[in-house]
Amino acid sequence: MSDFSFSELQLRDLSAQILEEAARQGATACETEISESVGKNVSVRLGEIETIEYNHDKGIGVTVYLGGRKGHASTSDFSAVALRDTVQAALAIARHTAEDPCAGLPEKNLLATGSERDLDLYHPCDLSVEAMIDVARECEQAGRAVDARIDNSEGASVYLGSSRFAFANSLGFVGSATQSRHSLSATLIAEDESGMQRDYWYDSARNWGDMQSAAEVGRIAGERTVRRLGARRIKTGEYPVLFEAPMAGSLIGNFISAVSGGSLYRKASFLLDSLGQPVLAPCVSIHEDPFLPRGLASSMFDAEGVTTRARSVVEAGVLQGYFLSSYSARKLGMQTTGNAGGAHNLLVPPTATFGDLLAQLGTGLLVTELLGHGVNQVTGDYSRGAAGFWVENGVIQHAVEEITIAGNLKDMFLGIVGVGDDARKSSSRRVGSILIDRMKVASA
Repeated sequence: MSDFSFSELQLRDLSAQILEEAARQGATACETEISESVGKNVSVRLGEIETIEYNHDKGIGVTVYLGGRKGHASTSDFSAVALRDTVQAALAIARHTAEDPCAGLPEKNLLATGSERDLDLYHPCDLSVEAMIDVARECEQAGRAVDARIDNSEGASVYLGSSRFAFANSLGFVGSATQSRHSLSATLIAEDESGMQRDYWYDSARNWGDMQSAAEVGRIAGERTVRRLGARRIKTGEYPVLFEAPMAGSLIGNFISAVSGGSLYRKASFLLDSLGQPVLAPCVSIHEDPFLPRGLASSMFDAEGVTTRARSVVEAGVLQGYFLSSYSARKLGMQTTGNAGGAHNLLVPPTATFGDLLAQLGTGLLVTELLGHGVNQVTGDYSRGAAGFWVENGVIQHAVEEITIAGNLKDMFLGIVGVGDDARKSSSRRVGSILIDRMKVASA
């Protein structure tokens, strides 16, 4: 797929025009991002075409500064008149904002200048819409063929997408990138005398060839759906809990939020002043790798143009660094970590196989689905609806539903027993299943 209307060079030229216009209108500093994305999506249900969608979007974001006052405006119009008007609108906003001594561009010496590396992020896929429909049908059919009790479907979807952008600021930085991301998913419904259950599976990658096949995605979706039949409640109590890999990623997300600049300078985190302190169990380390080839969060620079770097965020449970932008770093009296826009690829080394973790779990709960948003980032209190499987003596016994799991993230993180080797590449958080020594489990 190469349906872009603009080359990277043209986007860079447009960014230069915006910077010149901002200076002409009196801005003391300016940064701009210009992007374009193209994609197509098809979905089928029970073999019939449900949707065929195309997207082709473009946009310009302009941020200007008048000393410590900041204004932002955006447009999807790339004409010279629109560029002028957008800069003018951003400046009008800046004039009505309060001075903020922490606002402004990053330090020039931190910008990613002269550091180019091919991260292998762009792999356009030339599948026609007809071929995409065939893939979706194959995926859904493979899932329905798993078991006769799979008698319904929410469908299968195929998405092919590419995007490119240029970012520049008035300190002389300009950077650009072109990247792709494709996905395939299926959601199925099974029914027996115990009732109806649904589950899904998906895969996503920069390169279509790196994903699981349509037959494999469908088969896994079917197997996951059937195994949930006969789900029932369990006795309320405290048990060890094993979070399946996709669910474990959400725990890492809770941790990242707690050690990110916005939460820290607002004093809205349960991990305040935790640098150099044990925040996870000694068996857990977290590494950040912005340069992972084909990584879903790979980049040479962050959303401010600051150079990214590979680093150890947590080493043997001890926090080595926060996630900071220039603004949050100034608020904390620190230096940006190159994380404006968020964390880059996070890698959590495994300590055991999934089977080993099941054996260590012994008798307890395997969580495969989380419901609701019961996480308090200020106190760390954690309470969410869940579904999964009851395990006895390291062996899965039956599906479980309508339960709530609860604890405090501080205790949960320190109570991690092991990390599985089943991390998925379809996420920017590459973490396997996580076993926690104990949590409160209650029937809903």
